[in-house]
Amino acid sequence: MKNRNYSLWALSWPIFIELFLQFLLGAADTFMVSEISDDAVAVVGFSHQLFNALTVLFTVIASGAGILIAQKLGARKEEDARSISIIALKTTVLIGAAVSVLLIALPGPIASLLQMPEELLPLARTYISIVGGSMILAAIMSTLSAAIRNTGNTRGPMYTAIGMNVVHIFLNYGFIYGAFGLPEWGLAGVAASTVVSRLLASALLVYMFLFAFERRIWWGDIKLWSRSLFREILRIGWPLGVYSGNWVLSQLVIFTFIGSLGAAQLAARTYMNTLESFCFLIGFSIALATQIRVAHLFGAGNTREAYKDAYKGLWIGQLVVIANSFIIFLFGSQALGLFTTDPQILAICAGLLGLNLLLQPGKMLNMTIADSLNAVGDTRFTMYVSTLSMWGVSVAVSYFFSIHLGYGLTAIYICMIADEYLRGFVCWLRWRSFKWASRAGSPELPAQGGAAAEA
Repeated sequence: MKNRNYSLWALSWPIFIELFLQFLLGAADTFMVSEISDDAVAVVGFSHQLFNALTVLFTVIASGAGILIAQKLGARKEEDARSISIIALKTTVLIGAAVSVLLIALPGPIASLLQMPEELLPLARTYISIVGGSMILAAIMSTLSAAIRNTGNTRGPMYTAIGMNVVHIFLNYGFIYGAFGLPEWGLAGVAASTVVSRLLASALLVYMFLFAFERRIWWGDIKLWSRSLFREILRIGWPLGVYSGNWVLSQLVIFTFIGSLGAAQLAARTYMNTLESFCFLIGFSIALATQIRVAHLFGAGNTREAYKDAYKGLWIGQLVVIANSFIIFLFGSQALGLFTTDPQILAICAGLLGLNLLLQPGKMLNMTIADSLNAVGDTRFTMYVSTLSMWGVSVAVSYFFSIHLGYGLTAIYICMIADEYLRGFVCWLRWRSFKWASRAGSPELPAQGGAAAEA
């Protein structure tokens, strides 16, 4: 049996490095694209919301498979974990290929349908068709990263992120400025750089995946299929897909609201996304590591330890995100000045930095507890909560205040904050009740419920 380390520290620090490098990739994109124009920045930010929405189609499989892999390995069912990863990869490749064809064929109509401002459509067609065409690679990366990470090997995806960032930044610089003998392609070059870096990252992850389990994966395993295991993936995965889909689709709808407010508001939201990502990186890595640990412990039958681990991850994460929020509040204006000198955009962002102090602790609460519920298979509950809260509060209420009453981007942020705390509190009540353990038929339940386990 492979020696797998599931300690919170061993899992979280490589995830943090990987996420930090992904943040640098996004920040480098934003910084370099801002050299082209603020319109180009708005197109990139808007397009990524579209891509995030479409990735839900294959994260349904990837996320469900990842949790099941950790559970099966916790229960010492290595062959089942191996089979689940192969089945998930085959399925997501087919879905990713279909999405790629759609975005290559219809970039303009899709951008228009999503209320992209008219003056941004020419840039959007170029960027969406090129980057969207590589969604099959995004599907491969998502599935393999989830599979490899849930075996306890969080370093592999980290190394991949390092290589991907180096290549992407190098090619970005070359295509934007015409350096290293590369053509000066502007935004089209940034898109091409994304495709090349994804291709190389996918190749590296495939290599790691072949050796991720005790018995090596061979090309002949592509024929492997199990209806019962696929049903298990879907049982956990489809509510997870709806849960993730609620978030990305609601964010996409919110971006259409912001787009209707003007290009300056859209660019401001994109710049704030970059700052918020930095603020939440360590907290997010702790939440993901906690999910892997909880799934592994639950699969091994250690229900009480899994319960306590969620709180351990939550309190550590809260300390980190609160500290980071204050850093962003103090120095955010100076950081934004690196990206744009537009006084209107800077003024909009300055008004949102204080609200970020409230937003981040709510996100940490919601992320850690909801992910812990997902880790033990209680995915339908988080799906129901996300559906009601995201669409009822984050979308409907924000539309009423931001568009109908005219309070703009500030109202949208306030509604986002309310949504995070509402979901986090409801999920905490569910976690504390231990109903998730009863539904799963756990053999190890605390004698006096959640309060006793917390003590």
